[in-house]
Amino acid sequence: MAHHEGLVVAADSSVTMTETGQLTMNSKRRALDGFKVVDLSRVLGGPFATQLLADHGADVIKVEPPQGDEVRDWGPPFHEDDAAYFLAINRNKRSIGLDLAREGGRAVLLKLLEDADVLIENFKPGSMEAWGIGYAELRERNPRLIYCKISGFGADGPLGGFPGYDSVVGAMVGHCSVTGSQESGPTRIGLPVVDISTGLYCVNGILLAAMERASSGEGQFLEVTLYDTALSLMHPHCTNFFMSGKLPPLTGNQHASLVPYGMFPTRTVPVMLGVGNDNAFRKFAEAIKRPDLAGDPRFVTNGDRQQHRDELNAIITAQLSEVDGEEFALGLLRAGLVCGPVLDTRQALESEHTKARGIVYEQDWYRGVGTPIRLDRTPGGLGTLPPKFSQHAREILQEHGFAPAAIDELATAGVVAMQRRR
Repeated sequence: MAHHEGLVVAADSSVTMTETGQLTMNSKRRALDGFKVVDLSRVLGGPFATQLLADHGADVIKVEPPQGDEVRDWGPPFHEDDAAYFLAINRNKRSIGLDLAREGGRAVLLKLLEDADVLIENFKPGSMEAWGIGYAELRERNPRLIYCKISGFGADGPLGGFPGYDSVVGAMVGHCSVTGSQESGPTRIGLPVVDISTGLYCVNGILLAAMERASSGEGQFLEVTLYDTALSLMHPHCTNFFMSGKLPPLTGNQHASLVPYGMFPTRTVPVMLGVGNDNAFRKFAEAIKRPDLAGDPRFVTNGDRQQHRDELNAIITAQLSEVDGEEFALGLLRAGLVCGPVLDTRQALESEHTKARGIVYEQDWYRGVGTPIRLDRTPGGLGTLPPKFSQHAREILQEHGFAPAAIDELATAGVVAMQRRR
């Protein structure tokens, strides 16, 4: 595999669209071709990051412990013993099972890292150092290596070294305190926003380090924690608190800063409405056949509407009680206003716009939401399906100079795990 300084600038690529609007990849070159990533991470944040890199051509070697990435078991549903949870975030990768607790396993890892661009891991802080393969040791062997460390809280501070999961960390930084209504009380967010955002920050950090390496020739250590990520997502609540000293209230399906902005019932499906400025409110008032609202002293400015939120919401609810939600939302969109129907997962995946965008990848039995990053010459896409455990062990080891007899010896000794240990 070709090795390049910094990021790789790819040349021609081709993408084909199926009859159902699905995007498949036929690329000879992609944006990250030649970019080698050794992925020791498990669960969600790290694997999501490396899938995004792999979607755009990075050679991602997923190094799994002998027991496998635990989210292979996070089901149902399953496909051939692998949970959908795992399948959603591990396409375009190759897998090898490796016991890093053994010296032989660490020796194999060092071989994989000799020409690697990136190592990403989410072990408990200090684990890699205890094994003698922390960043300081690895940098001596490969000065170009970008080492990405993910942890719950970092290594220092009162919570340093503690484990962290998405919703728990989110709760600790205020996410639940700003989600829900007065009736429900603080509520868990229904999406793993902390883990996914952590993965996105990892990709940003890796690419930043790669760009800097193009001029310096040196890699560096970068750290992304769930705690820091979760706190960074508390916008605008942190800034509002810094300025006012007031805690944000629970607003349910309404927006704390804009009126009208929130969920409203209709005759069919609820709609989520967003009116971002006073001019948009004037257009909205006309759209719901109440142009008089724009001149009503209670509603002229966003500040006025904030003071009379309940009265305005009651008027809007009455006006929308007999409309078809989807038709109404589409009409507002055509008028340049922001509104959308509240759909479920099936409706979203089967919508005509989803099909037109080609954001769902399909191949054989596999269906998954694709990369939202679209480059015109090198758009990325689905190359290979999520790997079975250690599916590519022999292939990877042979590429790194291991003879067949040596591979058999590693497998027999259990250093390389060919089957999951239960």
